[in-house]
Amino acid sequence: MTEVKLFSGTNSHELAEKISKHYGKKLGDLTISKFSDGEMSPSFNESVRGCTVFLIQSTNPTADNLLELCLMIDAAKRASAYKVCTVIPYYGYARQDRKDRPRVSIAAKLIANMLTSAGADRIMTCDLHAGQIQGFFDIPLDHLNGSAIFVPYLERLNLDNLIFAAPDVGGVARARSYAKHFEVEMVVCDKHRKRANEVASMQVIGDVEGKDVILIDDLVDTAGTLCKAAQIIMDKGATSVRAIATHGVLSGKAYENIENSVLQELVITDTIPLRQKSSKIRVLSVADLFAKAIHAVTGNTSISALFI
Repeated sequence: MTEVKLFSGTNSHELAEKISKHYGKKLGDLTISKFSDGEMSPSFNESVRGCTVFLIQSTNPTADNLLELCLMIDAAKRASAYKVCTVIPYYGYARQDRKDRPRVSIAAKLIANMLTSAGADRIMTCDLHAGQIQGFFDIPLDHLNGSAIFVPYLERLNLDNLIFAAPDVGGVARARSYAKHFEVEMVVCDKHRKRANEVASMQVIGDVEGKDVILIDDLVDTAGTLCKAAQIIMDKGATSVRAIATHGVLSGKAYENIENSVLQELVITDTIPLRQKSSKIRVLSVADLFAKAIHAVTGNTSISALFI
């Protein structure tokens, strides 16, 4: 086996420290220098020749962190690393995975090409916006599932009248998997958008009266959809509403929206650093999940045990 080394990008240093601790190895020494005009120049301060290198970096905010990751990959390849594996807890631009209107980019595919062209040999990520994005890569991709983090937490809540809800039609499969595991029913919030981040109308398909509802999504951005869905569900007679989302993008007025909503709590993971604290936001860590996946990859064993 080759020596394994873990390095962190600027954006995910706190999570990378946790992953390295669970993995049982200290983070490697990497410096990201910046010129006055913003140009970045990563350099490894230790040898990676012949090593299997894991580069940990979420791409949010997207532009700088994505470019930094590509430069880190290139630096590792040029330093004669044996394999370069990129750990991307949050994969930015995943929402742009198809042409849903004329003359737009399929950005999720473009980013996949960029990472591959930079020299990545393997990608490891969690809860892509759409599962088919895995097919955009011509290199191995390990797609971890946040349910391994959320299911134990939900089981500890011990809710009597549990039911799951998809905040939109696109999230039905995700909510159904939770409902199937807990052997309960699910409902769907059907929404119509006028433009990005703005919901024009929404209705609930299914009965939520007297239920403890859990909204399931892969990410929460401005929280507009989530909060509106929670309000409509409560108006339909639900006892309580919680929300679970793997990636807390939380841009714009997200924190304000969540604090002023009927949500009892929003549970997210630390794939993206939290910008500010909120009494309604609970953060669970994916560090152990990624550490186990890295162990499986380096030990050539199956990662199936990490899925619920």
